[in-house]
Amino acid sequence: MTASKVSWETGKDWFIRFLTSETLIYVIKRLLQASFTLLLASALSFFIIQLAPGDYLDVLRQNPKISEDRVAELTRLYGLDKSWAEQYFLWLWRIFTKWDFNQSFLSQRPVASLIGERVQATLLLAVSSLVMTWVVAIPLGIVAAVKQNRTTDRVLQVISYIGQGFPSFITALFLLIFAQITTPLFPTGGITSINHEELNWFGKILDVLWHMILPTIALSVTSFAGLQRITRGELLDVLRQDYIQTARAKGLPENRVIYVHALRNAINPLITLLGFELAGLLSGAFIAEFFFNWPGLGRLTLKAVQDQDLYVLMASLVMGAVLLILGNLVADLMLKFADPRIKLEDLN
Repeated sequence: MTASKVSWETGKDWFIRFLTSETLIYVIKRLLQASFTLLLASALSFFIIQLAPGDYLDVLRQNPKISEDRVAELTRLYGLDKSWAEQYFLWLWRIFTKWDFNQSFLSQRPVASLIGERVQATLLLAVSSLVMTWVVAIPLGIVAAVKQNRTTDRVLQVISYIGQGFPSFITALFLLIFAQITTPLFPTGGITSINHEELNWFGKILDVLWHMILPTIALSVTSFAGLQRITRGELLDVLRQDYIQTARAKGLPENRVIYVHALRNAINPLITLLGFELAGLLSGAFIAEFFFNWPGLGRLTLKAVQDQDLYVLMASLVMGAVLLILGNLVADLMLKFADPRIKLEDLN
């Protein structure tokens, strides 16, 4: 048998194993379930939006420079003369056949283009907050558990209680005041500086990171406080287990007992929370974006609600649902990776 044939057979066997693997089957099943969930969520959102009195054209009718003929033309153009059900199915059909979310009433631009511009900024803020939360909260939770009932543990508990007690908008407000007091140490709004385009590629990255500091902190404080307490509680439960006492009795170093044996089992519930944490960050990002003038999906959605920009609002809600579903899927896959003993079908 030639080397090329052996390579082909090996590649074919790997491909067959991949197609029949538990992970791939689970991902496909979850995506099919997600499609049905998105369909129901979009229909419910559409009809709830329609319950609001009036529409975008009511604002135009108040402008004496816009004739009734023009309003009627726009009504037909956007399909607002049709029933709610017809409008929804036409919108859905346009997505399936053309991958087109229609146009924004206000800006006259494709909705997909508007969402694409804004979702990157929101994801950047949410992911940076998620990373910061986990990098800070997990080690502090471990320290609090190891030093249970000592001064360090009590101080960290007080910090976590204070963090959970402050709503995101209060934290954002305090950070804005702090930025104004310490100006020009921190920027108070936007994602880039005025001279951003004049910078080199490394300077542009630093400029964006500089603008991310305060909104990321505002978004992370509450999540950090909750995750620290959960980490402490989960690790304390594991440290009380018999196999941990056995590992200590065998003379294993304390660091190995904590970071290899205990933490590996305590981390599973935290990974499960990851998907919900991402969803919470996406909803909390609306507040951070509003206070810090961050050009993300939250501000776009708020503007669409105020202007009754139907198709922009629908696309924003659908995108939020997609990110929530993907966040939970990633959390499940990470849980399987962290603990191979877990069966994915048990996570449904």
